[in-house]
Amino acid sequence: MPKEEFYVDMTCEGCSNAVISVLSRLGDVQYEIDLPNKKVVIESGNHSADQLLETLKKTGKEVKHLCTK
Repeated sequence: MPKEEFYVDMTCEGCSNAVISVLSRLGDVQYEIDLPNKKVVIESGNHSADQLLETLKKTGKEVKHLCTK
């Protein structure tokens, strides 16, 4: 499964908890949150990069798709 890497403007645990909250609603996703580097890597076979980007935007944070690994 491809992994999508995103920049999310997270500054604290509350921000990362917001990311966890929106991603947990999707189901069938595995993710790693790198708070110090403001990155989220998501692995999902059922969701496109665009769908993941729109989901992350629901946090209200600045979000950018960085790359597919």
